[in-house]
Amino acid sequence: MDTNYKINLNTEVQYLKGVGPKRGKVLKSFGISTVQDLIRNFPRKYLDRTNVKPINKVIINEKVVVVGVVESFGVKRLRKGKYFQLNISDDTGTIQCIWFHGVSWIMEKFKKGDNIAVFGKIEFYQGYRIIHPEFDLFDNNEDPSNTGKIIPLYSTNSMLKRVSLESRGIRRLIHNALQKIKYIDDHFNDDFLNDEGLYNQDKSLRIIHQPDSQESLQSAYYRLKFDEYFFLQLVLAINKYQLSQHKGKKFIELGDYAVKMYKSLNFSLTNAQIKVMREIRKDLAMDKPMNRLVQGDVGCGKTVIAMLTSAIIVGNGAQVAIMAPTEILAEQHYDSFMHYCKALDISCELLIGNTAAKDKKTLYKNLENGNIQIIVGTHALIQEKVFFKNLELVVVDEQHRFGVEQRKNLITKGKHVNILSMTATPIPRTLTFAIHGDMDLSWIDELPKDRLPIKTSVIDYKKIDSVYFKMREEMDKGHFCFIVFPIIEESDKIDAEAAESAYHNFKENIFSDYTLGFLHGKLNKESKTEIMNQVNNGEIQCLVSTTVVEVGINNPNATVMVIENAERFGLTQLHQLRGRIGRGNFQSYCYLIQRKKNENSNKRLAIIEKYIDGFKISDEDLKLRGPGEFLGTKQHGYISSKLIDIANDGKIIRHARTRAFEIIENDPKLISNPNLKNKLLKDYKHMLEFVNIG
Repeated sequence: MDTNYKINLNTEVQYLKGVGPKRGKVLKSFGISTVQDLIRNFPRKYLDRTNVKPINKVIINEKVVVVGVVESFGVKRLRKGKYFQLNISDDTGTIQCIWFHGVSWIMEKFKKGDNIAVFGKIEFYQGYRIIHPEFDLFDNNEDPSNTGKIIPLYSTNSMLKRVSLESRGIRRLIHNALQKIKYIDDHFNDDFLNDEGLYNQDKSLRIIHQPDSQESLQSAYYRLKFDEYFFLQLVLAINKYQLSQHKGKKFIELGDYAVKMYKSLNFSLTNAQIKVMREIRKDLAMDKPMNRLVQGDVGCGKTVIAMLTSAIIVGNGAQVAIMAPTEILAEQHYDSFMHYCKALDISCELLIGNTAAKDKKTLYKNLENGNIQIIVGTHALIQEKVFFKNLELVVVDEQHRFGVEQRKNLITKGKHVNILSMTATPIPRTLTFAIHGDMDLSWIDELPKDRLPIKTSVIDYKKIDSVYFKMREEMDKGHFCFIVFPIIEESDKIDAEAAESAYHNFKENIFSDYTLGFLHGKLNKESKTEIMNQVNNGEIQCLVSTTVVEVGINNPNATVMVIENAERFGLTQLHQLRGRIGRGNFQSYCYLIQRKKNENSNKRLAIIEKYIDGFKISDEDLKLRGPGEFLGTKQHGYISSKLIDIANDGKIIRHARTRAFEIIENDPKLISNPNLKNKLLKDYKHMLEFVNIG
C-alpha cells in the first residue's frame, strides 16, 4: 500500500497502517468500518498507573494497580475444574493473580519476564492475591517504571483476538489514526464552547484515548456526553416547537358527560389525580394541541384520568382514540370505558386485529361518519382504512412500547390532535426528561387512600410450605390468590409444561379443597376471557398462570401473589405482577420464590422486597441495567451512546437541555446554526417525529 495514502475520518479502516483487509473485515464485524468508527470506539475502562502501589504496601479489600514482572504461571487443578495462577513480583514482594474462567485463553497470554500492570481487589489466602484482575502488558520498548500513565482498555472478542487485536492492539491502531488525523472539526463554534466551558471535539477525542490526568479525562467525557444529550434535546425541542405552532380547538367547557361521569365515581380522586386533571384542563383550554405524558405507578388511577379527559372531548362534540400495545390491554381498557359509557349513552367500540371482517367494515363506516365517539384498539387503529370524522384526542397507553412512526400515524388521522400519553411503567424522572422532553409531564405519585402497602418477602423454595399455609388462610377468608410461573417467551415449551404440571399438582394435591384455574398464552381468546371473568366474579379461588396475568385481571379480593422462580424476572415485571394484588382494603402479600441464587438476582429481589414505590424501583433498575436495556428496543436509538450514564448524568442533561431549548426558541429552523442542522439531519433525522426540517 502507498504510505502516502491520505487518511481522513471517512477512510475505510483497512487502509489505516497496521490494519489491512484481513483485520479490516474483522473490525467491520465489530461495528468499526471507518477511521471515525475506530476513534469513536471508546475505552470500556482505564488502568490508572498514577496510583500504583508496591506489593508490600497493598491493603486487603483495596482496589489497586500493581506493576511487576511475570515470575511463573500455570494451571492448577481442583477437585472440580481448574484455575490459572500467575505470580508477579516487584522489588518488595510477590502477588498471585487467579483466573477461574477463560483458563484456556488466558494461559496463552504470558511469558516469563513480561512486564505487566494488573488491577483488582486485594484478597489474602496463603499470600496476597487478585481474582480475575484487569491487566495490561507493556510493549517491549515501554518503560515499566513509567507509572504516570492512565491506560485505556478496550472491549474485544474472540475474532479480534485471533488477529491480535486485543486491547493493546486496538490501542495501537487508535494511536496511529490520531497521528494521521491532524484536526477533528467541531459542530460548535469557539464562542459557544468558551461560553459553556467545554473542550472542543478534537481535544476531547484525543484525551479519551490518551488521557494525561483524571481531571482532563473527566472534562473530555463531559464534552462528549454533552453532545449526545444536546442533540437528543435538540430533537425534542424541535418537535415541541412544531407542535406548539399548530392551532387547535379550545375545550374550555367540561360538558355534561364529564360532569356526570365525575359524579358517578364511587370513590374520591386522590390529590395527585386532581392535580393532573387540572393540568390537562389547562392544556385543553389553550389554542394549541395538548402533548402530555402521565406517569403513574401500578393501580394509581391513570385509567380514570383517561376516561374523564375523553368525556370532556366527547362532550364537546369530538372523537377519541385509545391505543394500547396488546389486545389484552385494549380489551381491559374497553371494559373499563364501557362501564361508564353505557350509563352515559356514549358510543364506545373495540377495534383489534381479530375483530371480524364484517364488524370492521361497520366500525370503519361509523368512525368516518362520527357515530362512534370513543374507539379503543391496538395497532389496528393506524390502518389506512381507518378514517375519523373529527378526531381530537389520542390516548396512547404504555406509550414507550410504541415507536415514533406508530404514534405519528394515529395522530395524523386528525387535524390538530391532542395527545395524552400514559405509562404504568415508572421511569426515573431524570430519564423521563432525557427522552420525553417534547412532552409536558405529569406524575401520579399517590395511591388511593384506602390502600394498604403490600408486604413482600423473598422465600427460599425449601420453605414454600409456609407460603401454601398462608394461601389457605387467605382463601378461607374469601380472598383470591395468584401463582405465576416464568414463561418469558410463550413458545418456551419446557416452561409451559412445567407450569401445567404444577397446576395439576396444586389442583389434585396441595389445594384439592379449593377451586383453581389455569391461564396461559396458548389459550384462545374465548377461554382467556372466560377465565378472567371467573376470577373477577369470584368463581375461582386461586389462579395458576404464566405472565399473561401481568395485565387484564383486576380483582379487589386478590391478596396473595406467589411468583415462582422469581430470579428469572426483571424488576419492572415483578413490580407489575405485584400490582395485581392489594387493590382492595385488605392486607396483601407477595412471595418471591427463589430457586437459584446469584449476585444479580439477589440484588433484584432485595430491591423488590425493600421498595413498594415503582419510581424508586425504576431508579434502582436503571442503575442495574443501564438505559438501553431498561428502555428496550422501542426507543429507536434514543439512548445509543456507550458513554452516557443517565442514572448519574443529571447535571449534564440539564445543561444540554437548557442550551438546546434556548437555541430552538431563538432559531427554530436552525438558519443561524447550519453546522448543527447538518449534523442533526445526518445522524438524528429518524427521531424527528412531527416535522422535517431539511
